Amino acid sequence: MRALIYLDAATDDLVEILRHITLESRHLPTALRFVEKLRARCSHLASLPGTLGSDRSDLAPGLRSVPAHGYIIFFRYGDESVEIANILQASRDVLSHFDSE
Repeated sequence: MRALIYLDAATDDLVEILRHITLESRHLPTALRFVEKLRARCSHLASLPGTLGSDRSDLAPGLRSVPAHGYIIFFRYGDESVEIANILQASRDVLSHFDSE
C-alpha cells in the first residue's frame, strides 16, 4: 500500500466540510461520519495498484481526480505515496479554485 499524505489544503478542506455539515445538519456525529467516508475513499485510493482517476494536469502538474459522495478528491501519485491535494464540493468552479492558488 502506498503511504497516504494529506496536504495542508486537503486537511483544511476536510475541516471546512466538517464545519459546514455540522452547521447544516446541527448534528456533529453526522458530519464526522461523512468526513470519515471521504477519508476512507482516500485510503482506498492509496491501497489500490495502478493509476486511478481522471488526469487533471490541466489544473496542476500531475493532478488526478475521483468523485466521492458529491465531492471531488484531487490527488497526485508520488513514488511510494498518494498525496491528497484538495477535496472540493463537486458543484464548485474548480478552475477558478486552482487558478487562485
